[in-house]
Amino acid sequence: MSHPIPVLECRAVFKQYDQRPVLRDVSMTILQGERLALTGPSGSGKTTLLNCLGGIDRPDQGAVLVAGQDLTQMNGDALAQLRRERLGNIFQFFHLLPTLTVRENVEFPLLLLGVPALERTERAHSLLNRVGIAHRAEALPSRLSGGEMQRCAIARALVHSPALILADEPTGNLDSINGANILELLQSLTDETATALVLVTHSAEAARICHRTVSLHDGVLQLHGA
Repeated sequence: MSHPIPVLECRAVFKQYDQRPVLRDVSMTILQGERLALTGPSGSGKTTLLNCLGGIDRPDQGAVLVAGQDLTQMNGDALAQLRRERLGNIFQFFHLLPTLTVRENVEFPLLLLGVPALERTERAHSLLNRVGIAHRAEALPSRLSGGEMQRCAIARALVHSPALILADEPTGNLDSINGANILELLQSLTDETATALVLVTHSAEAARICHRTVSLHDGVLQLHGA
Protein backbone atom coordinates (compact mmCIF):
# COMPACT_ATOMS: atom_id res chain seq x y z
CA MET A 1 0.00 0.00 0.00
CA SER A 2 1.48 3.34 -1.06
CA HIS A 3 1.84 6.14 1.46
CA PRO A 4 0.03 9.46 0.89
CA ILE A 5 2.22 12.08 -0.77
CA PRO A 6 2.99 15.36 1.06
CA VAL A 7 1.47 18.05 -1.15
CA LEU A 8 2.39 20.94 1.12
CA GLU A 9 5.19 21.29 3.64
CA CYS A 10 5.59 24.44 5.68
CA ARG A 11 8.88 24.44 7.60
CA ALA A 12 9.61 26.91 10.42
CA VAL A 13 8.12 29.89 8.60
CA PHE A 14 8.60 33.36 10.07
CA LYS A 15 7.17 36.56 8.60
CA GLN A 16 7.08 40.11 9.93
CA TYR A 17 5.89 43.49 8.69
CA ASP A 18 7.44 46.72 10.01
CA GLN A 19 9.28 44.77 12.72
CA ARG A 20 5.95 43.25 13.84
CA PRO A 21 5.99 39.43 13.87
CA VAL A 22 3.01 38.04 11.94
CA LEU A 23 4.01 34.37 11.62
CA ARG A 24 6.22 32.68 14.21
CA ASP A 25 7.83 29.30 13.51
CA VAL A 26 4.86 27.88 11.59
CA SER A 27 5.32 24.26 10.50
CA MET A 28 2.79 21.81 9.05
CA THR A 29 2.40 19.10 6.43
CA ILE A 30 -0.65 18.38 4.29
CA LEU A 31 -1.02 15.11 2.41
CA GLN A 32 -2.62 14.34 -0.94
CA GLY A 33 -6.41 14.51 -0.61
CA GLU A 34 -6.30 15.99 2.90
CA ARG A 35 -8.47 18.93 3.92
CA LEU A 36 -7.12 21.27 6.60
CA ALA A 37 -9.17 24.02 8.25
CA LEU A 38 -7.16 27.07 9.33
CA THR A 39 -8.97 29.09 11.97
CA GLY A 40 -8.15 31.93 14.33
CA PRO A 41 -9.24 35.47 15.18
CA SER A 42 -8.94 38.37 12.74
CA GLY A 43 -5.38 39.65 12.65
CA SER A 44 -3.88 36.32 13.72
CA GLY A 45 -1.94 35.87 10.47
CA LYS A 46 -4.24 33.53 8.50
CA THR A 47 -4.21 35.53 5.26
CA THR A 48 -0.45 36.10 5.50
CA LEU A 49 0.09 32.37 5.94
CA LEU A 50 -2.19 31.59 3.00
CA ASN A 51 -0.24 34.10 0.88
CA CYS A 52 3.03 32.41 1.85
CA LEU A 53 1.61 28.98 1.03
CA GLY A 54 0.50 30.27 -2.37
CA GLY A 55 3.77 32.00 -3.25
CA ILE A 56 2.25 35.49 -3.15
CA ASP A 57 4.37 36.45 -0.11
CA ARG A 58 7.84 35.11 0.72
CA PRO A 59 8.64 34.15 4.31
CA ASP A 60 11.50 35.98 6.02
CA GLN A 61 12.74 32.60 7.24
CA GLY A 62 11.75 29.01 6.60
CA ALA A 63 10.59 27.07 3.57
CA VAL A 64 7.30 26.32 1.80
CA LEU A 65 7.26 23.24 -0.44
CA VAL A 66 4.41 22.49 -2.85
CA ALA A 67 4.63 19.04 -4.49
CA GLY A 68 8.24 18.86 -3.31
CA GLN A 69 9.31 22.20 -4.82
CA ASP A 70 10.52 24.97 -2.51
CA LEU A 71 8.68 28.18 -3.38
CA THR A 72 11.15 30.27 -1.39
CA GLN A 73 14.02 29.25 -3.70
CA MET A 74 12.25 30.00 -7.00
CA ASN A 75 12.60 33.01 -9.24
CA GLY A 76 9.50 34.88 -10.35
CA ASP A 77 8.98 32.96 -13.60
CA ALA A 78 9.35 29.51 -12.02
CA LEU A 79 7.06 30.52 -9.17
CA ALA A 80 4.41 31.81 -11.58
CA GLN A 81 4.58 28.56 -13.54
CA LEU A 82 4.24 26.42 -10.41
CA ARG A 83 1.27 28.49 -9.25
CA ARG A 84 -0.43 28.08 -12.64
CA GLU A 85 0.15 24.32 -12.72
CA ARG A 86 -0.12 23.14 -9.11
CA LEU A 87 -2.33 25.61 -7.22
CA GLY A 88 -5.99 26.56 -7.32
CA ASN A 89 -7.53 29.49 -5.42
CA ILE A 90 -11.05 30.17 -4.15
CA PHE A 91 -11.89 33.55 -2.61
CA GLN A 92 -14.67 34.99 -0.48
CA PHE A 93 -15.58 37.51 -3.20
CA PHE A 94 -15.17 35.06 -6.12
CA HIS A 95 -12.70 37.14 -8.20
CA LEU A 96 -14.27 36.13 -11.50
CA LEU A 97 -13.23 38.10 -14.59
CA PRO A 98 -16.29 40.27 -15.30
CA THR A 99 -15.92 40.47 -19.09
CA LEU A 100 -15.61 36.69 -19.56
CA THR A 101 -18.50 34.22 -19.57
CA VAL A 102 -18.75 31.49 -16.95
CA ARG A 103 -17.23 28.99 -19.40
CA GLU A 104 -14.40 31.39 -20.32
CA ASN A 105 -13.65 32.02 -16.63
CA VAL A 106 -13.35 28.27 -16.01
CA GLU A 107 -11.23 27.80 -19.13
CA PHE A 108 -8.86 30.63 -18.21
CA PRO A 109 -6.31 28.57 -16.17
CA LEU A 110 -6.10 26.13 -19.09
CA LEU A 111 -5.56 29.00 -21.52
CA LEU A 112 -2.57 30.14 -19.44
CA LEU A 113 -1.16 26.61 -19.64
CA GLY A 114 -1.52 26.43 -23.43
CA VAL A 115 -4.18 23.69 -23.46
CA PRO A 116 -5.84 23.42 -26.91
CA ALA A 117 -9.23 25.10 -27.32
CA LEU A 118 -11.31 21.94 -27.77
CA GLU A 119 -9.85 20.31 -24.67
CA ARG A 120 -10.35 23.53 -22.68
CA THR A 121 -14.03 23.62 -23.62
CA GLU A 122 -14.55 19.92 -22.87
CA ARG A 123 -12.91 20.13 -19.47
CA ALA A 124 -14.77 23.32 -18.54
CA HIS A 125 -18.10 21.83 -19.63
CA SER A 126 -17.46 18.66 -17.62
CA LEU A 127 -16.75 20.62 -14.44
CA LEU A 128 -19.63 23.05 -14.95
CA ASN A 129 -21.89 20.00 -15.19
CA ARG A 130 -20.37 18.65 -11.99
CA VAL A 131 -20.92 21.88 -10.04
CA GLY A 132 -24.45 22.24 -11.42
CA ILE A 133 -24.23 25.40 -13.53
CA ALA A 134 -23.67 24.09 -17.08
CA HIS A 135 -26.88 25.91 -18.05
CA ARG A 136 -25.18 29.22 -17.12
CA ALA A 137 -22.03 28.58 -19.21
CA GLU A 138 -22.52 31.55 -21.54
CA ALA A 139 -23.69 34.01 -18.86
CA LEU A 140 -21.51 36.82 -17.57
CA PRO A 141 -20.69 36.80 -13.83
CA SER A 142 -22.92 39.87 -13.29
CA ARG A 143 -25.92 37.68 -14.18
CA LEU A 144 -25.13 35.04 -11.54
CA SER A 145 -26.24 34.63 -7.94
CA GLY A 146 -23.59 34.47 -5.22
CA GLY A 147 -23.89 30.70 -5.02
CA GLU A 148 -23.52 30.36 -8.78
CA MET A 149 -20.46 32.61 -8.76
CA GLN A 150 -18.79 30.47 -6.13
CA ARG A 151 -19.63 27.29 -8.07
CA CYS A 152 -17.95 28.86 -11.08
CA ALA A 153 -14.94 29.77 -8.94
CA ILE A 154 -14.67 26.18 -7.66
CA ALA A 155 -14.79 24.81 -11.21
CA ARG A 156 -12.07 27.30 -12.22
CA ALA A 157 -9.91 26.27 -9.24
CA LEU A 158 -10.12 22.56 -10.16
CA VAL A 159 -10.08 22.63 -13.97
CA HIS A 160 -6.29 22.29 -14.31
CA SER A 161 -6.10 19.41 -11.76
CA PRO A 162 -4.02 21.25 -9.14
CA ALA A 163 -2.28 19.45 -6.29
CA LEU A 164 -3.53 22.00 -3.74
CA ILE A 165 -6.45 24.39 -3.40
CA LEU A 166 -6.18 27.43 -1.13
CA ALA A 167 -9.62 28.70 -0.12
CA ASP A 168 -10.02 31.97 1.80
CA GLU A 169 -13.44 32.13 3.53
CA PRO A 170 -15.20 30.60 0.49
CA THR A 171 -18.62 30.70 2.19
CA GLY A 172 -18.13 34.05 3.93
CA ASN A 173 -20.21 35.97 1.37
CA LEU A 174 -23.01 33.41 1.05
CA ASP A 175 -26.23 32.72 2.95
CA SER A 176 -26.35 29.59 5.10
CA ILE A 177 -28.07 27.37 2.50
CA ASN A 178 -25.71 28.31 -0.33
CA GLY A 179 -22.78 28.06 2.05
CA ALA A 180 -23.74 24.53 3.06
CA ASN A 181 -24.12 23.54 -0.60
CA ILE A 182 -20.68 24.95 -1.45
CA LEU A 183 -19.07 23.07 1.45
CA GLU A 184 -20.70 19.81 0.37
CA LEU A 185 -19.44 20.41 -3.16
CA LEU A 186 -15.89 21.16 -2.00
CA GLN A 187 -15.85 18.04 0.14
CA SER A 188 -17.09 15.73 -2.60
CA LEU A 189 -14.90 17.21 -5.36
CA THR A 190 -11.69 17.09 -3.31
CA ASP A 191 -12.52 13.50 -2.36
CA GLU A 192 -13.06 12.59 -6.02
CA THR A 193 -9.87 14.26 -7.25
CA ALA A 194 -7.62 13.61 -4.20
CA THR A 195 -6.84 17.34 -4.19
CA ALA A 196 -5.49 18.78 -0.94
CA LEU A 197 -7.35 21.77 0.51
CA VAL A 198 -6.39 24.49 2.96
CA LEU A 199 -9.57 26.21 4.06
CA VAL A 200 -9.30 29.51 5.95
CA THR A 201 -12.55 29.97 7.83
CA HIS A 202 -14.32 31.40 10.85
CA SER A 203 -17.12 28.89 10.33
CA ALA A 204 -17.47 25.76 12.47
CA GLU A 205 -19.60 24.27 9.67
CA ALA A 206 -16.78 24.78 7.17
CA ALA A 207 -14.20 23.29 9.54
CA ARG A 208 -16.34 20.16 9.91
CA ILE A 209 -15.72 19.09 6.28
CA CYS A 210 -11.97 19.01 7.01
CA HIS A 211 -9.90 16.14 8.32
CA ARG A 212 -7.96 18.40 10.68
CA THR A 213 -8.29 21.88 12.17
CA VAL A 214 -5.42 24.11 13.28
CA SER A 215 -5.60 27.61 14.73
CA LEU A 216 -3.37 30.64 14.44
CA HIS A 217 -3.07 32.90 17.48
CA ASP A 218 -0.68 35.85 17.29
CA GLY A 219 1.15 34.09 14.46
CA VAL A 220 1.66 30.82 16.35
CA LEU A 221 0.08 27.65 14.95
CA GLN A 222 -1.80 25.50 17.45
CA LEU A 223 -3.52 22.16 17.11
CA HIS A 224 -7.28 22.50 17.49
CA GLY A 225 -8.17 22.62 21.13
CA ALA A 226 -4.55 22.88 22.22
